[in-house]
Amino acid sequence: MGNFRNNGREWRPQGQPEDVEIHDFIDPKLSRAVPFGVYDIHNNTGWVSVGTDHDTASFAVNAVRRWWRTIGKKRHPKAKRLMVTADSGGSNGYRVRLWKIELQRLASELKFPITVCHLPPGTSKWNKIEHRLFSFITINWRGKPLRSYRTIVQLIAATTTDAGLRVRAELDENKYPKGVKVSDTQLAAVNLSRHAFHGEWNYMISPKSNK
Repeated sequence: MGNFRNNGREWRPQGQPEDVEIHDFIDPKLSRAVPFGVYDIHNNTGWVSVGTDHDTASFAVNAVRRWWRTIGKKRHPKAKRLMVTADSGGSNGYRVRLWKIELQRLASELKFPITVCHLPPGTSKWNKIEHRLFSFITINWRGKPLRSYRTIVQLIAATTTDAGLRVRAELDENKYPKGVKVSDTQLAAVNLSRHAFHGEWNYMISPKSNK
């Protein structure tokens, strides 16, 4: 995040270009923005949490949590389960132990199961969130330097399409430390049932009983 070039063009008064840096080399002095999105296929609505710390599984699951509390449960008041399609890598990757631990906590909070279907490696572009949400966000902020969190959140929230897409974006200033270790015992305690087809990618995490 900073005064860097953002690919694309936008209209400007003649002779009044915006001066920006050409290369966005990593600068530890500059803040970073971490967007994590939720796309509701049925309602064509998007939610993006813009994090200010690290892109971890805790941050990813909290984005889902915030979407549900803010929008999801109002849109789906009779929901009895949640299904999430996710990439195979990154903070919500199928090999990430913390992802499953955090989903267990969320499932227990919501009191209904969460089914996860990871797209196979190399196929994340087929995830509908990529070409129905993030592609339009990229179009909307083309040519605009992303200098502040406010700018990023406002540009994301202003994203619309002729098909009716609406997006809500909020800043998440919570801390999400990297390197959180999950033991074999903790992982084994997750109430997880694998699907018959590629159970490593497709599984359901059910809430734990309070008893």
